[in-house]
Amino acid sequence: MSTISTHILDTSRGKPASGVAVYLESQKTDESWEQLTHAWTDEEGRVKPFFLLEEPLAAGIYRLVFDTEAYFSALDVDSFYPQVSVAFTIGDEPQHYHIPLLISPFGYSTYRGT
Repeated sequence: MSTISTHILDTSRGKPASGVAVYLESQKTDESWEQLTHAWTDEEGRVKPFFLLEEPLAAGIYRLVFDTEAYFSALDVDSFYPQVSVAFTIGDEPQHYHIPLLISPFGYSTYRGT
């Protein structure tokens, strides 16, 4: 069983993105998505403890959905992407998966962190 964490940096402001809603979903066998839980980033752009999950996650396909539209709207900034969805695979070997997100009003980037 594995764990997940994330943080968001707003590269256009050079600051963590606080107050962003983040949803954790798992892909079901019929390829639809099921929301497991959600949370908001803190002042450091992090979700702590991540989604308050009581059990580590089993192997499978998951995704994080970040509500970037509400974040940029609160800053009175036009943006192109209303949300960012990052799908990834968790393997059988238990480990921690850190999935950072770098955002700006007209672009984003992600990677597997440590």
